[in-house]
Amino acid sequence: MDRATDQTDPAADLAVKVEAAKAALQRGAPAEAEQLCKDVLTVQGEHREALYIMAAAQRYDHRPADALAATEALIKVDPGYGRAYQERGHCLRALGRIDEALGAYQDAVAHNVGLLASWKMLVQFHTAAGRAEAAQFARAQCAYLESLPPELQAVVSLVQEHRLGMAERQVRAFLQRNGRNTEAMRLLAEIGVKFNSYDDAEFLLESCLVLEPANTNAHFDYVNLLHKRQKFGEALDQAAALRRKAPHNPQFELLYANQALAVGQFDEALDLYANAITRNPENPTLHLSVGHALKTIGKQAEAIAAYRDAYGVRPDFGDAYWSLANLKTYRFEDAEIDQMRAFEDQPATQLSDRYHLCFALGKALEDRGAFSESFGYYERGNRLKRGEVGYDWRRITAEIALQREHCTAELFEKFAGAGCQAPDPIFILGLPRAGSTLLEQILSSHSQIEGTLELPNVLALAHRIDGQRRIGEAANYPGNLTDLGPDKLRTFGEAFISDTQIHRKRGTPFFIDKMPNNFRHIGLIHLILPNAKIIDARRGAMGCCFSGFKQLFAEGQEFTYGLTEVGHYYRDYVGLMDHWGAVLPGKVLRVNYEDVVADLESQVRRMLDFLGLPFEAACLNFHETERAVRTASSEQVRQPLFKSGVDQWENYSDHLDPLRAVLGPELAST
Repeated sequence: MDRATDQTDPAADLAVKVEAAKAALQRGAPAEAEQLCKDVLTVQGEHREALYIMAAAQRYDHRPADALAATEALIKVDPGYGRAYQERGHCLRALGRIDEALGAYQDAVAHNVGLLASWKMLVQFHTAAGRAEAAQFARAQCAYLESLPPELQAVVSLVQEHRLGMAERQVRAFLQRNGRNTEAMRLLAEIGVKFNSYDDAEFLLESCLVLEPANTNAHFDYVNLLHKRQKFGEALDQAAALRRKAPHNPQFELLYANQALAVGQFDEALDLYANAITRNPENPTLHLSVGHALKTIGKQAEAIAAYRDAYGVRPDFGDAYWSLANLKTYRFEDAEIDQMRAFEDQPATQLSDRYHLCFALGKALEDRGAFSESFGYYERGNRLKRGEVGYDWRRITAEIALQREHCTAELFEKFAGAGCQAPDPIFILGLPRAGSTLLEQILSSHSQIEGTLELPNVLALAHRIDGQRRIGEAANYPGNLTDLGPDKLRTFGEAFISDTQIHRKRGTPFFIDKMPNNFRHIGLIHLILPNAKIIDARRGAMGCCFSGFKQLFAEGQEFTYGLTEVGHYYRDYVGLMDHWGAVLPGKVLRVNYEDVVADLESQVRRMLDFLGLPFEAACLNFHETERAVRTASSEQVRQPLFKSGVDQWENYSDHLDPLRAVLGPELAST
């Protein structure tokens, strides 16, 4: 007999019991389902599905208080699990705690927009409370979900739960059975975006519009994808076309205004926002958009007024408070802090508003020297956001290890002289909040250099080279770089120069791409653009990591939402930069933020020497350079340098032992 047949797989045994518990619940035997779940939890106390089924079983057994305790344990296990909040809402409703139930249902759909039962409850609650606009929005979500076949309803939930592999398999199977279903194609495009497969997503949405030219939902998604790819000119054209399909649609008008803003048509965008506010003054998002536009062009006082208008319309609008905090120079009044505390503490506050309020309160209290309380809010905001994004630092560590394994000196020797020889690009990279925006502002003050944006082109190319593969399959990239021929490398480099031309308005010989995550692809950059210059914006570990930890990013940078997570990422970054230094000596200039603050002129001359450019005094007066700045440091780089911000992390030193433990003593002391 095969000895393997004598052995049982503990995980498989638990899975069998969970399926049996589901079946028991479905046939109306909650007590049996509960006992099966308890058996599983005895072996694995944090089994998500067992906790969820047990909570449902206890509620079906008319024990909502017990079920509520199970949902609280479930949320601790997986704070991003939307169904846990939905079950919590059901329990609270059964207990008559309606305000708390409303908050739970709002949290449920914030984590998972595919939860039809939660949307239906929100329709009831908002209607009963006379909140017509909120009820109508929830009703529209119900109508959309109910219009989908059950298979696609399941896919929506899977996407929201970050179960992308299963979602992709199910939607592809649906398309094989049902042909060219545009809603399925839209969902597959959404999955592609989450996998950074932008080419595939773009093709799918273009195909939707060929099949159904009048499909405004697909057209809307298409504009947003073009914007995400920073194809701002095309996005503006497509937004204009969508606008013509449905004149006076407020959502499409706002979409067009956002694209006008992206291409630098600030006056047109602001006029459109103003017209929209005249028609709908109670829409807080419109006021927020005006604030963002004004901030970008340096009109801080007007931006502050717009952000205040946003929370004036909706007092619990967390993004408005965070936008004020994110100016970095704004100081909250006592009444604003009291208001933020009150709304953050209310059960009915939505998840997104809650973590925005937490980060804003962290900054407000930091400015007042209440560091311990400030850290409490920063930590809570990070915990809530981390649950939403579902980041796993181990996956990134493995991906970065592949760069060290495959991007060797032998690879670069093999392709010496290949690639596009254009010297135009200057890459400023590293980690966010390490001074990259400052370096860009300094260098773009030079007459021969133009600053652009955090361009996605290199990241998109890396994903394209990696190709399509199933979840769990080994990565193709960067191991397949050795298979690319010189002609292909040259073509990729030429495409980068061509595709980024749209961002070059001044016609200078050199331009900056300051996408920080490009540090993971320096090998690829060197192969396709061997004459490009690369600057590593480096900041001491504790200061850099903590600055990232207290920043709520508009998108991306998921590694910052936890001291352990950001510490691992910093270690991986330093290790990879050391590797690039060994296999591409002299390719990268490291510029330490602390050195720039201590002696600006020396570091400016050092950078310009590296770039082969003459010194210009304008680089020392960078804060006087007028240009649109879209990052979190937009207001800081419009001021002279101050040394007071370098070691702010020390105010929180007593709370940062988890970060020190990950970094280790050598890095933590840098």
